[in-house]
Amino acid sequence: MGDAYCSDCKKSTEVVFDHSAGDTVCSECGLVLESHSIDETSEWRTFANESGDNDPVRVGGPTNPLLSDGGLSTVISKPNGTTSDFLSSSLGRWQNRGSNPDRSLIFAFKTIATMSDRLGLVATIKDRANEIYKKVEDQKSSRGRNQDAILAACLYIACRQEDKPRTVKEICSVANGATKKEIGRAKEYIMKQLELEMGQSVEIGTIHAGDFMRRFCSNLGMTNQIVKAAQEAVQKSEEFDIRRSPISIAAAVIYIVTQVSDDKKPLKDVSLATGVAEGTIRNSYKDLYPHLSKIIPNWYAQEEDFKNLCSP
Repeated sequence: MGDAYCSDCKKSTEVVFDHSAGDTVCSECGLVLESHSIDETSEWRTFANESGDNDPVRVGGPTNPLLSDGGLSTVISKPNGTTSDFLSSSLGRWQNRGSNPDRSLIFAFKTIATMSDRLGLVATIKDRANEIYKKVEDQKSSRGRNQDAILAACLYIACRQEDKPRTVKEICSVANGATKKEIGRAKEYIMKQLELEMGQSVEIGTIHAGDFMRRFCSNLGMTNQIVKAAQEAVQKSEEFDIRRSPISIAAAVIYIVTQVSDDKKPLKDVSLATGVAEGTIRNSYKDLYPHLSKIIPNWYAQEEDFKNLCSP
């Protein structure tokens, strides 16, 4: 019920909406004020056997082109204590007896999704990792290998290809027990398989120290000003021949920038936030020390401030 102006009654009257026909009808004279209206409200319905189940979804999940049936197969749920226990259990047993060719793929995709969620990765990276795993699986050459390492390596490569790299140590933290060495071997194996399939070398992007800065700084709770100075310092550091890994340089720059600020961070905290060993940070700091005046922005710190730093 609502109010609307009726041209026959020459006044505002109550109207009734006929959901079956999509008509808006005047309650006084019966004039159809609007016909074939589109109902934009939710049409969710639930067919659950239990009244306590308030899941409103009545449609299935999205299609998955990586699965043979598009991900649209029917799965019979387990019995839930109702009178249909016998029927449900019988159908469930028949379902389990049937062979699903995509069973291993579905399990792998769920594992990749779980790892992606734990790392806070976007859906595009998860989808790319699924595609990489599907290509490797289609070649039927990964049997007997550590599947946890294979899945973790697929996620690592997907992050690199999407320009959102994660360190091997970060991937290892969600890899269900796979070690860094195993993930490294799996990554090399996958790269070879992809190159064989495509007939050319596969690019996974170059890692820069700046790719990790914002995330590392966020882990340390640094202010925007310090983060900006650290990002500029990392970009300047690329102009010098510092033969250290980008992750080590990022950790060392963060340590230096915090030491010349009022919000000093201990070396231990920087090591925990970045996943880089304290000794590695010290060595990188030693290599960066001669170039501090050219690396650290002038608006952030002057040469006098560097005198307060401990010499390597």
